[in-house]
Amino acid sequence: MKATTTWTKGMSSIITNNRGHEITIDLPEAKGGDDLGATAFEVCLMSYSGCVNTIFNVVAKKMRIEFNSLIVDTIGSQKDGAPTFTDLEVELKIDSKASDNKIEKCLQQTLKMCPVGVLFHQAGVKTTYKIEKFQKA
Repeated sequence: MKATTTWTKGMSSIITNNRGHEITIDLPEAKGGDDLGATAFEVCLMSYSGCVNTIFNVVAKKMRIEFNSLIVDTIGSQKDGAPTFTDLEVELKIDSKASDNKIEKCLQQTLKMCPVGVLFHQAGVKTTYKIEKFQKA
């Protein structure tokens, strides 16, 4: 696996995964950028949210859990002026007829398998989780 970052202008850069996919990162205008993309730090949080969503899908398929909608909200906090995340809140919102117990087991297995989450855990970031079931209108 390889990532390559190429500066474009100002504080903006393009990151590629060398498989044909790319994202633009930048700083907000208030920090000297042109706000052309998320910051690298925001991409870290977005990666965790995306990883939980993807791995939950993989585990749910194996557990035969069907759902109509899945949203993962992830909130990162930096307490006491920390330079990085100290706390994360992950809220899984799902529209499914599966039992609460089955969804909880799927989430717990997801959290063990999510490589981005494992990195945050190994870094000592305190993470809390919540599941909300809803029915899409």
